[in-house]
Amino acid sequence: MAEPLSSSQDAPNPPAQEQRVHVTNTHGENLVGVLHHTGSNKVVVLCHGFTASKDDGIILDLAAAITKHGLSVFRFDFSGNGESEGEFQYGNYRKEADDLHSVVSYLHREKYDVAAILGHSKGGNVVVLYASIYNDVPMVVNLSGRFNLEKGVEERLGKEFMDRINKEGYIDATNKSGKVLYRVTKESLMERLNTDMHVASLSISKECRFFTIHGSADEIIPVEDAYEFAKLIRNHKLRVIEGANHCYTAHRKELSDAVVECITSNEERDTPP
Repeated sequence: MAEPLSSSQDAPNPPAQEQRVHVTNTHGENLVGVLHHTGSNKVVVLCHGFTASKDDGIILDLAAAITKHGLSVFRFDFSGNGESEGEFQYGNYRKEADDLHSVVSYLHREKYDVAAILGHSKGGNVVVLYASIYNDVPMVVNLSGRFNLEKGVEERLGKEFMDRINKEGYIDATNKSGKVLYRVTKESLMERLNTDMHVASLSISKECRFFTIHGSADEIIPVEDAYEFAKLIRNHKLRVIEGANHCYTAHRKELSDAVVECITSNEERDTPP
């Protein structure tokens, strides 16, 4: 059983011990993660966003903030990302939810108590989808996830993207200099367009405590998306961080404080968002 969490800023916990961990997903692919073990068996799993990794700055900052409060943290690369095996795929929400389930199952086998799962950006969508499929975590934190997955595609793939992909079967996404960043197949595009956050949100158990955090100045996913999650998820609290962009560049401490407050709160002493 985990030790009680200390909320005192004046008495920080000892530094967490880091351990590289390999988890095999249901496709036989090796997922690479890092366990920050504080001595507590309560662990928070952190999920990165699109084309990011477990070493993304926002993930590292959250890991440091959470472990200071006594919880252990597990951060990992989804298949096809970072150090993990597999081919990178656009879309891929269901497979990433399955990757997360492999991680949660591994932690349960190792006698860890998964206190919460947190996802940033696309990772936010993954944890929403996860909670709608697997009813095995008590708390979810959706950090800047997109509600309507039909939006944002044209910005990445250009106008007439459906005509192009129907004709060619794929689209190569490029940067401003023309370098190919990744290939979008018709199958992966349709997987994204057919992933319904409305249906997923309604499928989340009311026993699961759900938090959405979003920046009011998010330039990639508008804050209005956060309000859509808030309308549908039953046991939900919303926190909007004023002035914060998608990566909380100038608001990292405020973000970390909000996440720690969510994760270390309980029903008796919840504070309004």
